[in-house]
Amino acid sequence: MNPKRVRCPQCGATTEYDVANTSRPFCSERCKLIDLGAWAEERYSIAGAATSADTDDLLTGKEHDDSTGANLLSKASSRRLNS
Repeated sequence: MNPKRVRCPQCGATTEYDVANTSRPFCSERCKLIDLGAWAEERYSIAGAATSADTDDLLTGKEHDDSTGANLLSKASSRRLNS
């Protein structure tokens, strides 16, 4: 069975879309990291309606702080230390 050939979304080179290519659908780790960096720098975005938290952030200039996860982690760590 011949592996499917695709174009790398970053550089356009033809590459095999196969489990042997750990960077798939990219042709290399370099192209994969370049794409990841573009997402991190917010050069890409996914279309959708803004949430109320996003709108509030834009109006106030403040970032939304949801520390719920941090609080849960902190409580779990405290329990382990106290046990």
